[in-house]
Amino acid sequence: MKNTAHAAVAALIRKDLVLYFSNRRAVLMSLVAPILIAAFFGYLFGSGSRTPGKVGIALVDLDRSALSASVLGALRNDAALDVRELPPDAAAAQVAAGKLTASITLPAGFGAQAARAMFGAADKPQIALQVDPSQSMALQLVRGLLAQHVTERVAASAFSSATPVYADLRERTLNNEGLPAAMRADLAEMFTSIERVQRAAAPGASSTAAAPGASSAGALPSASSAAAAPGGSPASPFSTPYTLREQEAGQRPESRYNSYAHAFAGMGVQFVLLMGVDLGIGLLAMRRLDLWKRLRAAPLSRGALLGSRIGSTALIALIVLAVVYAAAVLGFGVRIDGSALGFAAVLVSFALMTASFGLLIAALGRTPEATRGLAILATLMLVMLGGAWVPAFAFPAWLQSVSLAVPTRWAVDGLDAMTWRGLPLADALPSVAALLGFSALFGALAFWRFDWQE
Repeated sequence: MKNTAHAAVAALIRKDLVLYFSNRRAVLMSLVAPILIAAFFGYLFGSGSRTPGKVGIALVDLDRSALSASVLGALRNDAALDVRELPPDAAAAQVAAGKLTASITLPAGFGAQAARAMFGAADKPQIALQVDPSQSMALQLVRGLLAQHVTERVAASAFSSATPVYADLRERTLNNEGLPAAMRADLAEMFTSIERVQRAAAPGASSTAAAPGASSAGALPSASSAAAAPGGSPASPFSTPYTLREQEAGQRPESRYNSYAHAFAGMGVQFVLLMGVDLGIGLLAMRRLDLWKRLRAAPLSRGALLGSRIGSTALIALIVLAVVYAAAVLGFGVRIDGSALGFAAVLVSFALMTASFGLLIAALGRTPEATRGLAILATLMLVMLGGAWVPAFAFPAWLQSVSLAVPTRWAVDGLDAMTWRGLPLADALPSVAALLGFSALFGALAFWRFDWQE
């Protein structure tokens, strides 16, 4: 009796294995999906030999001096940056729309003030930095490169013979009571030495010419009599040659970036699209039961029958999205800071795209079992490439371009634009147009390919 039970269990196991591996599409789904998704995330976040995508920034030069041109040239030549020189309004609009990470504006008077400000001899010029707050990792890179290139270029300018500021710096240093006497003496002597070298290097200059002010520097106390600054440590004579005014682009004064807004956009798009796939596969089950043949016996056209299915699926998708965003607003502080009409238009157009995509799944599928695996794989690829899991700005440049051919990218970008980015109705129109275009394409293919019999 026991041997018989074991044989029966073994036979049942063999039967399940045969059935599973006879469905080649299901096997393909179980093998390909984890490989593709793992490869995607490994490629994005790996530390291998892949060249990282450049960070897009805008540069605005309101100074038009030799120093500002030098700073902008250094930023343009940096391999980590993709630089565009734009007018102020255009630069702010590009950052607000998420097309660029930041906009750097060098103010008027930057060239005249920066070199002196490094030694505390003038007020620091204020560089304006408008940022996309969702790209926090890239912003750290932008801030660091800005500090590096500005400091390097200002220092080079300060020690150049083309910038004769040392007599003024020496006088200000000697009169600066906030510095210890020995430090003032050393700094004044340094400025005198630099000025002497510059004069000697100038064309036609005598190599023995002394810079003005050398005697006054020599009369000061020596470095050995240095006095400590208040607090017990010497005060630093050097400082960063600018101040930074950072502002989130595209934000209303009462609003700030909310990371939940993008998360709800991505997850809402993903699960509504999966719902559309389920409804499409449900159509295949209805066809198997000959329900569609019975409906066709009614005085209804093929277009009316399939159109009603698109309408009902779109309405369900819209209700789901409305509930999801109601929870986001009430429970997580998500705000519709952009156009409310634009937000509604993006939701409706995405709901229609979901419905036509589900109908296309039903039109192309043969059986529910054979279709489900590949349909879910296709949906996961759409969600992955659309920026629902990882924001699209983290993609390499080539993948960002490819993702524009995916409807989910337009849906996520449109929802972001109408929520935390706070953009007007005009910025929703490209997403709405793209989603309606995909809806028309998927719907036309579904009507053409739909077979009423299994």
